Amino acid sequence: MEYNYPKFTPEMKKTHTILIPNMAITQFRLLEYALRYDGYKCEILGNCGSAVAQLGLKYVHNDTCYPALLVIGQFLDALNSGKYDLEHTALLITQTGGGCRASNYIHLIRKALKKCGMEQVPVISLNLASLEKNPGFHLTPALLAELITAVCYADLLMLLANQVRPYENNKGDTDKLIDVWTDKLTELNFSYTAFDKTAVQIVKEFSEVPFTPDPDKIKVGVVGEIYIKYSPLGNNDLHKFLESEGCEVYCPGLIDFLIFMGDHHVVETELYHVKYKKYIASKAVKGFFKMMQNKIIKAVGPSRFFGPTPFEEAKKDVEPFISPANKMGEGWLLTAEMIDMINMGINNIVCAQPFGCLPNHIIGKGMIRKLRETYPQSNIVPIDYDPGATRVNQENRIKLMLSTARQQMNEKKAADQ
Repeated sequence: MEYNYPKFTPEMKKTHTILIPNMAITQFRLLEYALRYDGYKCEILGNCGSAVAQLGLKYVHNDTCYPALLVIGQFLDALNSGKYDLEHTALLITQTGGGCRASNYIHLIRKALKKCGMEQVPVISLNLASLEKNPGFHLTPALLAELITAVCYADLLMLLANQVRPYENNKGDTDKLIDVWTDKLTELNFSYTAFDKTAVQIVKEFSEVPFTPDPDKIKVGVVGEIYIKYSPLGNNDLHKFLESEGCEVYCPGLIDFLIFMGDHHVVETELYHVKYKKYIASKAVKGFFKMMQNKIIKAVGPSRFFGPTPFEEAKKDVEPFISPANKMGEGWLLTAEMIDMINMGINNIVCAQPFGCLPNHIIGKGMIRKLRETYPQSNIVPIDYDPGATRVNQENRIKLMLSTARQQMNEKKAADQ
């Protein structure tokens, strides 16, 4: 069946503004600038609030996962605002090509646009699986390298900021430094060749932010579905809430998930002996992603900060718990992230997931009992996010987890005395 929908043409590159839903704040902020450098006019959306979810719920069936409601609601809210010329506006959404319903968001967006009488707005797919092509948007090797480099710079900024912000002497110093480096990186055009030197300088400047150590800070890891884990709109500002409760937050970088995506086809070929052409390309892409992650690890290594665990090491640690063939949603990576955090001494973990997301209930909530049996010190709480869930209930459950964390901390202090 042939579907007729507007394509993003080469002429539109100069005339259209591309709207992008906000997921990971720091990462998407740098991705926006990287796309602009390549000649695209784009804007990361910042409209939030319950009205966005309600608007999405109006045009999407409530059985669809929560991130779809939020993304579509954010798009429609922006298009209805009067701020954009609908004849010169396009939308961009990612497609992984996996078994997750996120690969079908693009079709739900087009359906919602048609219901609203906005079917003339083109929707661009950003994917590495050749799912859809638009003549005016090309993910060239050069652009891909810039986008991945931008993601890695942003992952580094997020990693360092989370370890500095809770201890800074002057409130706001950390966020100001993020702004400073965002401008500098934009001037550098996210240079891949300058990454090693620049990353070392970023680490140096974050280490110079005046701070006061606080051994009583509770370290909390955040894992979960890729959108809900990062998005303030999706998780009701989870990261800020945890910091307001006196916590240091650790959240894995986006590059980990990208390596995991590249690992899919490699594992598929090794296990089932299929898709050999895709195997070669995926292995090369995965290798590039891993190399970039190693650059982050190397830059952080000599400092007082801790960096991410190498991908292959995390994959090996999760083998006794779950098969590498489990790739739906966040697959085995989510379980691996929880194990990695516990091994780093971060025993308190929030597993954020959309209600009704089957993959995340299996590899997130479904693995908690096994992890508790293996790691009795682990303190993990699964939190569901959906239009019917109240923020008060979510935060109360997290506060209960933090209460247990403080009790464990006090018992350890007493035992050490």
